[in-house]
Amino acid sequence: MTPREPAPPAPAVPEPFGALAPLLTAESDAEAAASGVDPRDLQQAVWLRLLEHLDGPGVPARPADWLRRAVREEARRARRTAVRELPYDDDPAPDTRSGPGPGPAPEWAAVQAERRRALRAAVRRTPVRCQRLLTAMLSPDDLTYQEIAGKLGISQGSLGPMRSRCLGCLRRMLAAGVAAPAHRGRVR
Repeated sequence: MTPREPAPPAPAVPEPFGALAPLLTAESDAEAAASGVDPRDLQQAVWLRLLEHLDGPGVPARPADWLRRAVREEARRARRTAVRELPYDDDPAPDTRSGPGPGPAPEWAAVQAERRRALRAAVRRTPVRCQRLLTAMLSPDDLTYQEIAGKLGISQGSLGPMRSRCLGCLRRMLAAGVAAPAHRGRVR
Protein backbone atom coordinates (compact mmCIF):
# COMPACT_ATOMS: atom_id res chain seq x y z
CA MET A 1 0.00 0.00 0.00
CA THR A 2 1.14 3.46 -0.76
CA PRO A 3 0.83 6.11 1.90
CA ARG A 4 -1.98 8.51 1.31
CA GLU A 5 -1.09 11.99 0.29
CA PRO A 6 -2.34 14.65 2.66
CA ALA A 7 -5.34 16.59 1.45
CA PRO A 8 -4.62 20.12 0.30
CA PRO A 9 -5.45 22.69 2.95
CA ALA A 10 -8.91 24.19 2.70
CA PRO A 11 -8.83 27.76 1.47
CA ALA A 12 -9.25 30.13 4.34
CA VAL A 13 -11.99 32.71 4.18
CA PRO A 14 -10.31 36.10 3.86
CA GLU A 15 -10.59 38.23 6.97
CA PRO A 16 -12.97 40.84 5.52
CA PHE A 17 -15.53 38.09 4.84
CA GLY A 18 -15.19 36.40 8.20
CA ALA A 19 -16.03 39.71 9.82
CA LEU A 20 -19.05 40.10 7.54
CA ALA A 21 -20.77 36.90 8.76
CA PRO A 22 -23.31 38.90 10.84
CA LEU A 23 -24.11 41.03 7.79
CA LEU A 24 -24.62 37.89 5.71
CA THR A 25 -26.97 36.50 8.35
CA ALA A 26 -29.01 39.71 8.47
CA GLU A 27 -29.19 40.09 4.68
CA SER A 28 -30.13 36.41 4.23
CA ASP A 29 -32.85 36.65 6.88
CA ALA A 30 -34.29 39.72 5.15
CA GLU A 31 -34.23 38.26 1.62
CA ALA A 32 -35.23 34.69 2.46
CA ALA A 33 -38.83 35.50 3.34
CA ALA A 34 -39.51 37.10 -0.04
CA SER A 35 -37.78 34.34 -2.00
CA GLY A 36 -39.36 31.44 -0.13
CA VAL A 37 -36.13 29.75 0.89
CA ASP A 38 -34.53 28.98 4.21
CA PRO A 39 -32.10 31.75 5.25
CA ARG A 40 -29.40 29.15 5.98
CA ASP A 41 -29.71 27.80 2.43
CA LEU A 42 -29.28 31.32 1.12
CA GLN A 43 -26.19 31.85 3.30
CA GLN A 44 -24.70 28.58 2.11
CA ALA A 45 -25.25 29.55 -1.53
CA VAL A 46 -23.53 32.89 -0.95
CA TRP A 47 -20.56 31.26 0.80
CA LEU A 48 -20.24 28.86 -2.13
CA ARG A 49 -20.40 31.77 -4.55
CA LEU A 50 -17.65 33.51 -2.53
CA LEU A 51 -15.39 30.46 -2.75
CA GLU A 52 -15.96 30.30 -6.50
CA HIS A 53 -15.21 34.04 -6.74
CA LEU A 54 -11.97 33.65 -4.79
CA ASP A 55 -10.77 30.99 -7.23
CA GLY A 56 -11.37 33.37 -10.15
CA PRO A 57 -11.07 37.13 -9.84
CA GLY A 58 -9.96 37.10 -6.20
CA VAL A 59 -11.11 39.21 -3.28
CA PRO A 60 -13.64 41.89 -4.27
CA ALA A 61 -12.65 45.50 -3.67
CA ARG A 62 -15.72 46.24 -1.51
CA PRO A 63 -16.61 42.99 0.28
CA ALA A 64 -19.76 44.29 2.04
CA ASP A 65 -21.28 45.52 -1.22
CA TRP A 66 -20.34 42.32 -2.99
CA LEU A 67 -21.95 40.30 -0.22
CA ARG A 68 -25.22 42.28 -0.39
CA ARG A 69 -25.37 41.88 -4.17
CA ALA A 70 -24.61 38.17 -3.93
CA VAL A 71 -27.42 37.64 -1.40
CA ARG A 72 -29.91 39.49 -3.61
CA GLU A 73 -28.82 37.59 -6.74
CA GLU A 74 -29.11 34.24 -4.97
CA ALA A 75 -32.56 35.21 -3.66
CA ARG A 76 -33.67 36.15 -7.20
CA ARG A 77 -32.33 32.85 -8.48
CA ALA A 78 -34.28 31.00 -5.79
CA ARG A 79 -37.50 32.86 -6.74
CA ARG A 80 -37.04 32.01 -10.42
CA THR A 81 -36.38 28.39 -9.52
CA ALA A 82 -39.50 28.22 -7.32
CA VAL A 83 -41.65 29.46 -10.20
CA ARG A 84 -40.15 27.09 -12.77
CA GLU A 85 -39.92 23.96 -10.65
CA LEU A 86 -43.43 22.79 -9.90
CA PRO A 87 -43.74 20.02 -7.33
CA TYR A 88 -45.42 16.77 -8.19
CA ASP A 89 -48.89 16.18 -6.88
CA ASP A 90 -48.98 15.81 -3.10
CA ASP A 91 -50.15 12.24 -3.47
CA PRO A 92 -47.49 9.83 -2.30
CA ALA A 93 -46.39 7.39 -4.95
CA PRO A 94 -47.70 3.89 -4.43
CA ASP A 95 -45.13 1.81 -2.65
CA THR A 96 -44.43 -1.24 -4.74
CA ARG A 97 -42.58 -2.80 -1.84
CA SER A 98 -44.86 -4.56 0.52
CA GLY A 99 -44.39 -5.82 4.01
CA PRO A 100 -44.41 -9.46 4.95
CA GLY A 101 -47.95 -9.87 3.59
CA PRO A 102 -49.19 -9.51 0.01
CA GLY A 103 -50.86 -6.12 0.66
CA PRO A 104 -49.48 -2.61 0.12
CA ALA A 105 -47.07 -0.97 2.51
CA PRO A 106 -48.67 0.18 5.78
CA GLU A 107 -48.00 3.87 5.09
CA TRP A 108 -49.82 3.72 1.76
CA ALA A 109 -52.75 1.87 3.30
CA ALA A 110 -52.96 4.47 6.09
CA VAL A 111 -53.00 7.35 3.60
CA GLN A 112 -55.73 5.68 1.55
CA ALA A 113 -57.80 4.94 4.67
CA GLU A 114 -57.53 8.58 5.76
CA ARG A 115 -58.69 9.76 2.33
CA ARG A 116 -61.69 7.43 2.47
CA ARG A 117 -62.58 8.71 5.96
CA ALA A 118 -62.38 12.33 4.78
CA LEU A 119 -64.54 11.58 1.74
CA ARG A 120 -67.16 9.74 3.81
CA ALA A 121 -67.24 12.59 6.34
CA ALA A 122 -67.81 15.09 3.52
CA VAL A 123 -70.57 12.91 2.05
CA ARG A 124 -72.31 12.90 5.46
CA ARG A 125 -72.40 16.72 5.36
CA THR A 126 -74.23 16.86 2.00
CA PRO A 127 -78.05 17.10 1.72
CA VAL A 128 -79.94 13.84 2.39
CA ARG A 129 -80.70 13.06 -1.26
CA CYS A 130 -77.04 13.56 -2.15
CA GLN A 131 -75.95 11.42 0.80
CA ARG A 132 -78.06 8.53 -0.44
CA LEU A 133 -76.84 8.88 -4.04
CA LEU A 134 -73.16 9.32 -3.22
CA THR A 135 -73.24 6.46 -0.70
CA ALA A 136 -74.73 4.20 -3.37
CA MET A 137 -72.10 5.34 -5.88
CA LEU A 138 -69.27 4.71 -3.39
CA SER A 139 -70.64 1.28 -2.51
CA PRO A 140 -68.07 -1.50 -2.75
CA ASP A 141 -70.72 -3.52 -4.62
CA ASP A 142 -70.07 -1.34 -7.70
CA LEU A 143 -73.75 -0.81 -8.52
CA THR A 144 -74.91 0.06 -12.04
CA TYR A 145 -76.99 3.18 -12.79
CA GLN A 146 -80.08 0.97 -13.10
CA GLU A 147 -79.44 -0.59 -9.67
CA ILE A 148 -78.79 2.80 -8.06
CA ALA A 149 -81.95 4.27 -9.59
CA GLY A 150 -84.01 1.30 -8.36
CA LYS A 151 -82.49 1.51 -4.88
CA LEU A 152 -83.22 5.27 -4.61
CA GLY A 153 -86.64 5.04 -6.27
CA ILE A 154 -85.92 7.58 -9.02
CA SER A 155 -85.81 7.33 -12.78
CA GLN A 156 -82.54 6.38 -14.40
CA GLY A 157 -82.73 9.48 -16.64
CA SER A 158 -82.70 11.87 -13.66
CA LEU A 159 -79.76 10.08 -12.05
CA GLY A 160 -77.12 11.82 -14.22
CA PRO A 161 -78.21 15.43 -13.49
CA MET A 162 -78.67 14.61 -9.80
CA ARG A 163 -75.24 13.01 -9.68
CA SER A 164 -73.75 16.10 -11.30
CA ARG A 165 -75.36 18.43 -8.71
CA CYS A 166 -74.32 16.21 -5.81
CA LEU A 167 -70.73 15.91 -7.02
CA GLY A 168 -70.61 19.70 -7.48
CA CYS A 169 -71.82 20.14 -3.90
CA LEU A 170 -69.24 17.65 -2.63
CA ARG A 171 -66.48 19.28 -4.69
CA ARG A 172 -67.27 22.72 -3.20
CA MET A 173 -67.28 21.28 0.32
CA LEU A 174 -63.95 19.56 -0.16
CA ALA A 175 -62.39 22.61 -1.85
CA ALA A 176 -63.46 24.83 1.04
CA GLY A 177 -61.78 22.48 3.49
CA VAL A 178 -58.48 22.23 1.61
CA ALA A 179 -56.50 25.30 0.62
CA ALA A 180 -55.11 25.33 -2.89
CA PRO A 181 -51.33 24.88 -3.01
CA ALA A 182 -49.42 28.04 -3.88
CA HIS A 183 -45.90 28.75 -4.99
CA ARG A 184 -43.75 29.62 -2.04
CA GLY A 185 -42.54 33.18 -2.11
CA ARG A 186 -44.52 34.08 -5.18
CA VAL A 187 -46.19 37.46 -4.88
CA ARG A 188 -49.29 38.06 -6.95
